[in-house]
Amino acid sequence: MAKEVILKKIRKALTESTPLPFPQSEGTASLFQPCQNELEIQFAEEFTKLQGKFAFCLNKEQLPAQLKDLITQKNWTKIFCNEPSLKQLLSAGSLENFYTESLVDCDVSITTCESLVARTGSIVLSAASPGGRTVSVYAPVHICIAFTQQLVYDIKNALQLVKEKYNQNLPSLISFATGPSRTADIEKTLVTGVHGPKEVYVFLVDQ
Repeated sequence: MAKEVILKKIRKALTESTPLPFPQSEGTASLFQPCQNELEIQFAEEFTKLQGKFAFCLNKEQLPAQLKDLITQKNWTKIFCNEPSLKQLLSAGSLENFYTESLVDCDVSITTCESLVARTGSIVLSAASPGGRTVSVYAPVHICIAFTQQLVYDIKNALQLVKEKYNQNLPSLISFATGPSRTADIEKTLVTGVHGPKEVYVFLVDQ
């Protein structure tokens, strides 16, 4: 008898439509809200939340001086940079005596990037850059030089830029660096600099 009652209730329930408990969760609407701030501001906010260090330059002329001030303040003496165009851009800072050919024992590495993702505060890097796979992760400190025209809102926009730039010859590696390297695997204590740089700087140049 009890079984018949249960089956009857099931049959009745199947004939009646049940409203969705969370109607707003269905459909094709984006999970993420559109950007509410300028991309520069949102990137800076998200990047610094992740322990990144952010600097803004009003133009290319400001960049060498601001970078030189940081290098002097931190007492860095060995800078690794293997991008000729970037060295040319920084030449006004008189950094020639700081450059080293060895990535192994450098204090800091300087690279460019593919783009910056404002929503997540991420730096997009690829193996196609002159720095290759290792420069941005091997040094204890990584400085990324980027331009405002490289700012995008979301990851999909960053991937689209890479596709447009390289067409069918996509780089063998595309990585998203989101703040300094960190892990909580060691006794559940957050430690930075374990699998990559312990400090990450972004110098964003207005262009």
